Amino acid sequence: MSSARPSRVTAVRGRVTRGPYGKGSKSEREAVFIETADARYILRRNTGPALDDAKLMHYVGHVVECDGFLIGTAFLVDRIDVVD
Repeated sequence: MSSARPSRVTAVRGRVTRGPYGKGSKSEREAVFIETADARYILRRNTGPALDDAKLMHYVGHVVECDGFLIGTAFLVDRIDVVD
């Protein structure tokens, strides 16, 4: 569903999780993800920092619905709502 070109998506639903990203690389870190029925994306807020976004931590463990842009393996959200 995702490519290197930004793709506008709406009403994407999935569970927000936290875990390792980029193990063994220079990019290795803990990241926040959204796990959908089809894929797992790194979750970022459109207006938030690229790394360690404390506001995203409030969504960990919840099912959410989001609008935004898929860019490669990242989901850059401009709307996120808890649905569970």
